[in-house]
Amino acid sequence: MCFSLGVGGKPLILAELGWGIYETFFQTVELVLTKGITLVAEAAFQHKLWAPKLESLQAISRVRIVICSTDPNLARSRFIERGLADTNRERFHGDKAVHAAKEGVALPVGSYDPPHLPVPTLHVDTTNGYQPDMASILTFVQQPETPSS
Repeated sequence: MCFSLGVGGKPLILAELGWGIYETFFQTVELVLTKGITLVAEAAFQHKLWAPKLESLQAISRVRIVICSTDPNLARSRFIERGLADTNRERFHGDKAVHAAKEGVALPVGSYDPPHLPVPTLHVDTTNGYQPDMASILTFVQQPETPSS
């Protein structure tokens, strides 16, 4: 693992780092796709962040969206467990809920606006495993383009 020293040796504050990671994430996705390589891009961005990037990627790829969801309180609990188990996570994500949990404080659960674009989308309930199951998810993402009517 290599830790960045920032830009020009100047450390970045978390907000700058976050936007830099966001842009680099999509630049990497675009680079891989333009090289003819299929990939799965996973992130929990809100719709407003996914939409402009996915719309432009539709020109060079066949976009499929899989939205995994569960009860928001269960999702928060899992999120905090992952954050507490990985001491480096907070350094890069600035997870307020994890920090608050360390202090014994429970923050309110925020809302999530998943991507909603005119592309094939599958909703998966992750409350107890995957519903539909992984085989069905793979079938969905591997579907060929349907001809326009």
